[in-house]
Amino acid sequence: MTTDATVFVVDDDQAMRTSLQWLIESTGMSVQTYESADVFLASYYPGRAGCLLLDVRMPGMSGLELQGYLARQGYRLPVILITGHGDVAMAVKAMKAGAVDFIEKPFHDEDLLRSIHNALEFDRKHRASRSAKADIAMRLAELTPREHEVMTMVTDGKSNREIAAALGVSAKTVEAHRARVMEKMRADSLAELVRMALLAASDSPS
Repeated sequence: MTTDATVFVVDDDQAMRTSLQWLIESTGMSVQTYESADVFLASYYPGRAGCLLLDVRMPGMSGLELQGYLARQGYRLPVILITGHGDVAMAVKAMKAGAVDFIEKPFHDEDLLRSIHNALEFDRKHRASRSAKADIAMRLAELTPREHEVMTMVTDGKSNREIAAALGVSAKTVEAHRARVMEKMRADSLAELVRMALLAASDSPS
């Protein structure tokens, strides 16, 4: 789990905030609590590692509205929604909007902590993937347009002879381009180059 991750708790019920803070801190996790969505937004800055534990029904901006706002702003903080008045339709709406979990009160501490751990692990994996994509993008930027073409064809499974015919060059020229692609991409094998191409083309959110 990410050691610098924070569990952000937004709930208008002070007793619930205190209870959740004690529970989360008792496991060694860092936690910050907020009495409303507005107070949270005033202090949160994008990019912080962690997850958001969010009450659905609050005065002012509701939990679902805060979830939607964060999504529109491109903030990828994993959201766990908590409510004492949930129903199936609300749960479905929350999950479709990207919530990683939806928990109804009363809940077991173990269930909530398991959900938090899952959300933090989701955040950690997403950050690792985003970092890897950024690194691959930097390597791709070093390729010439022709090297890009060769890499695309190579990772599509085309042979050097097929690439040479498609580009109107010799197979030896393709081999030279291919070698430079492998060097610039720092790929030790064709399989690794294919994995890089797939990750670069993936549509995972930034």
